[in-house]
Amino acid sequence: MTSPFPETKTGLRFGLASLKVTLALTTCLAAVLAAGLPARAQDNPVLAKVNGVEIRQSDVALAEEELGPSLAQMDPATKKDNVLAFLIDLKIVAKAAEDKKVENSEDFKRRMAFTRSRLLMDSLLATEGKAATTDEAMKKVYEEASKQITGEAEVHARHILVETEDEAKTIAEELKKGADFADLAKKKSKDPGASDGGDLGFFTKEQMVPEFSAVAFVLEPGKISDPVKSQFGWHIIKVEEKRNRKAPEFEQVKPQIETYVTRKAQADYVAKLREAAKVERMDKPAEPAAKPAEAAKPDASKMAPAKK
Repeated sequence: MTSPFPETKTGLRFGLASLKVTLALTTCLAAVLAAGLPARAQDNPVLAKVNGVEIRQSDVALAEEELGPSLAQMDPATKKDNVLAFLIDLKIVAKAAEDKKVENSEDFKRRMAFTRSRLLMDSLLATEGKAATTDEAMKKVYEEASKQITGEAEVHARHILVETEDEAKTIAEELKKGADFADLAKKKSKDPGASDGGDLGFFTKEQMVPEFSAVAFVLEPGKISDPVKSQFGWHIIKVEEKRNRKAPEFEQVKPQIETYVTRKAQADYVAKLREAAKVERMDKPAEPAAKPAEAAKPDASKMAPAKK
């Protein structure tokens, strides 16, 4: 019933106009960073040659980064074969473009200039973000978020959900006569969790509709409620356990915390650069410099281990 810190894709995309920095490194950046890593010849074999130009394993790896989603459903062998075929065509067509002097066109030059600026920006911001993600910085964020969690009440409950009050009353009578709650939930509940015996796991008050929470948080463990009406229908609730919520271990949420610390460091760095820069907008009247969007702080109420 809980949700983790916001998760993002690996990488970085930065909106210049709004100064919103999100962790989503472009595939171009991935290529630049990977290209800078030394590779031993035996670990980077030549897989093909096109008019004498080599295509190596490292080239295939870079192409996979860019083609990503379109390759997701392929098995490793098919993926490698398709990527290599793509690179062969890429080399052939790129050579044809060079022969036609495509790089001399104004459109090509503008695109190259834009790509260069974006790669420079992404590389620098990635470096700044990485430098900020020290254990000390991440543990500080973790401790601050954990303080907001400790002591919050949670209830572990099951429920049976039916359409009408009469159905709910009939089930309540069966339970009073000793029927097994989980078995009845599997047979009669219309809730998606019926197959688990109506098990809802642990939840806080805010995670359930008010009518449901008002009853669940009053019931003692082992007790079963009278029929309770909500917007979803009629519930019979059984409380299994109560506890004070505890924050997950640091290592369990470290990836989400790292994302937050990285975002904030990048946003702060851009704000500092922008403050020192002279920016002139010719498309509209001058306005006071807008403050950059600060990275959203982790929501302590939703702090949970990252799913694996």
